[in-house]
Amino acid sequence: GISGDMNLGALIDLGVDQDYLLGALKKLQIGEYEVKINRDMRKGITGTRVDVAVGHEAAPGLCHGHGARTFRDIAQLISGSDLPEKVKTVSLRIFTIIAEAEGKIHGRHKDDVHFHEVGAVDSIVDIVGAAVCLDFLRPDRILSSPVQVGGGFLRCAHGILPVPAP
Repeated sequence: GISGDMNLGALIDLGVDQDYLLGALKKLQIGEYEVKINRDMRKGITGTRVDVAVGHEAAPGLCHGHGARTFRDIAQLISGSDLPEKVKTVSLRIFTIIAEAEGKIHGRHKDDVHFHEVGAVDSIVDIVGAAVCLDFLRPDRILSSPVQVGGGFLRCAHGILPVPAP
């Protein structure tokens, strides 16, 4: 598949204003984190790189307690924010699907699924960020084909690239 950071980079490349994205994410009260956005080039291919630094990575010297947020906690956090209703709805749908899958794997109800603290912050930024980007772009519809991952390496004009390619 695609990581949340890669997805945010791709959506910025589609035209999302990064200041709009960062401003919307500030409406969430999720703790200490930083979103770093820059252009990157690998093997002659350019794109936007998004990195979410959480806790001590975002603010060196700070130490945060360990713990976990449940799906219910995350849903309340998103619902209680000042984000646009459409962003809240899309974000909650995505987290619901993830929580249901996690619940099925671990034999728990979706409301009781735990997301580890650091992973939860990163996931919240990635998922709510994607919903913010879609709200900014306002596509008429979204089409997707199954991801064809493949494997191995491919020789091309840019050299030898891994499959899937970057």
